[in-house]
Amino acid sequence: MLKRRLLIQIGAASLLLALLALLINNLAVNLIRTGLGLGFGWLGQPAGFALAETALPYAPSDTYLQALFMGWLNSLKVIVVGLVLSTVLGVAAGAARSSRHRLLRSLASSYVIVIRQIPLLLQLLFWYFVAFLGLPETPVGGLIQLSNQGIELLGLNLSVEFCAVLTGLTVFTGASIAEIVRGGINAVSKGQWEAFRSLGLPEGLGLRRIVLPQALPAILPALTSQYLNLAKNSTLAIAVGYADLYAVSDTTITQTGRAIEGFLLLLLSFLLLNLLISGGMATVNGAVLGRLRRSR
Repeated sequence: MLKRRLLIQIGAASLLLALLALLINNLAVNLIRTGLGLGFGWLGQPAGFALAETALPYAPSDTYLQALFMGWLNSLKVIVVGLVLSTVLGVAAGAARSSRHRLLRSLASSYVIVIRQIPLLLQLLFWYFVAFLGLPETPVGGLIQLSNQGIELLGLNLSVEFCAVLTGLTVFTGASIAEIVRGGINAVSKGQWEAFRSLGLPEGLGLRRIVLPQALPAILPALTSQYLNLAKNSTLAIAVGYADLYAVSDTTITQTGRAIEGFLLLLLSFLLLNLLISGGMATVNGAVLGRLRRSR
């Protein structure tokens, strides 16, 4: 039996290696036919195109490498802010779904059910064309200025494209996080709820201090998957014209004809980003588990 399993594993590994060799051979043949070769010297050439939004100074005379870096920073900006906001929204909605308040529970359930049934791309287009491009110029309390050109918040200018992508990712991911939080809360024994209620603690305080800390071990692993999904879903930003890494890479590939190198850089960039997210969440999960063990 053991020998049979070993033979199956060797056969599967051989098949994978053969497929990999075939792919590499096809790649080499195609490179020879195009006469381009494989190289990254073009990264130092002037990009020749402008970017609508950059975190640092940038001009069309800057290199392709700088343009790609600006796109990576734009992706990082919307991903990091989206992770924070979707977590807040998801935790609030998940807690509301476990509330004893019927109206609050119904609203949270409706939000989760509706948002999870609509494709993210359609939601991004809705937020961009319907919500933000239709905004009238409206000051809000002297601190926020709303218009169809973007949102000005305490001197910080947020473009319409950034706001649409951020809102879409936050609302969409928040609905999935809400279900994860609800499942984690339900995993906590009913005795814990009865204990803090018998002490006269308010529902919200008991949820924050007693229930959620015990639910974290069940929540964090699934939360990591949603964070990774948000990072990958951010590539849909190209649909509303946001200059993220994927959009800049697409323009670069079109102008240079370096599809292989461009996609390799794109893959490596998102691989690095996802490894950082996974590593950070693994650290948080380990710290939470360690704290729970010490508390016992």
